[in-house]
Amino acid sequence: MKSTIRDVAKLANVSISTVSRVMNAPETVIEEKRVKVLEAIEALQYQPNAFARGLIYKKSDTLGVMIPDIENPYFAGLIRGMQDAAVELNHSLMICNTDRDKQRTITYVQNFFEKQVDGIVFASDALHTEYYEEMQRYRLPFVLASTNAPEFDIPSVDIDDEQGAYEAVKYLIESGHRRIGMIGFPLGETISGLPRYDGFRRALREYGLNTFETCVEYAEHRYEHAYDAAALLLTRCPGLTAIFAASDEFAMGTISYLRDIGKSVPEHLSVIGFDNIRMAQLFIPKLTTIEQPTYDIGYRSVQKLHELITTGEVSVLREKLPHQLIVRESTRPY
Repeated sequence: MKSTIRDVAKLANVSISTVSRVMNAPETVIEEKRVKVLEAIEALQYQPNAFARGLIYKKSDTLGVMIPDIENPYFAGLIRGMQDAAVELNHSLMICNTDRDKQRTITYVQNFFEKQVDGIVFASDALHTEYYEEMQRYRLPFVLASTNAPEFDIPSVDIDDEQGAYEAVKYLIESGHRRIGMIGFPLGETISGLPRYDGFRRALREYGLNTFETCVEYAEHRYEHAYDAAALLLTRCPGLTAIFAASDEFAMGTISYLRDIGKSVPEHLSVIGFDNIRMAQLFIPKLTTIEQPTYDIGYRSVQKLHELITTGEVSVLREKLPHQLIVRESTRPY
């Protein structure tokens, strides 16, 4: 069996903290004890590890990451940014998939505490009060990535969802479209659902197209849900010439439905997405979309968490990164 730091301390008849000081700051330990510890380490062939150091210093150089759906391609770019920043700052990541399940999320917070993570990046949609209270109870520093919680003073990194949606719909209107519908996230259930709907509605009202505010159907995060929502939307609002989808995955589900009923994009309808996931430029037709800087959001969230852990505060509490419109093949002037 592999020796532990406790075995070394027992054999040398010293405390665990003394063993740690011999390994990390030997000049702080008197020679007699230092010699005993070194002899015990050699006799037991002890190899210190990160977890052992964590037991002593209450610091593991590990960060917990919570995401809602590891199958969603949006989170691939986010995690890549987190990973690169973590490597640069000498951290490792422990990634958990919450499936947007409240009890599972709370259990992960407890697990992170038991594993002695130094902090948490929370990228799992809305920060419910239960999550906030649990992390406060364990005194775990945490940062929000690609989400926000204005009711709490928690550091966050995301974009302006309302403005991004507004710019997407404005682009359709300025391309000549007047009959525009939307496939969005359920309002109140996700952090971006309401602001993206608000951006859609603001653009319509600005151009006097209020009639189409009701041409909205909601989908539960996945491609196949958007496919079904597109069927409902076009049954209820059959004269649409363009659709704003609240995610690229929703845009792909919408285009798939249109193909199955014999309509091509953008010849019959224009479709614009949101996120600019990697598949957006590989899909046929290539998606016009609002690009979120997912890599940068992930990268900055880890930098911000590192800043919070090491200094106890952050220079910018709520950080908004720039987005941009990417025009490709799924839209055309009407």
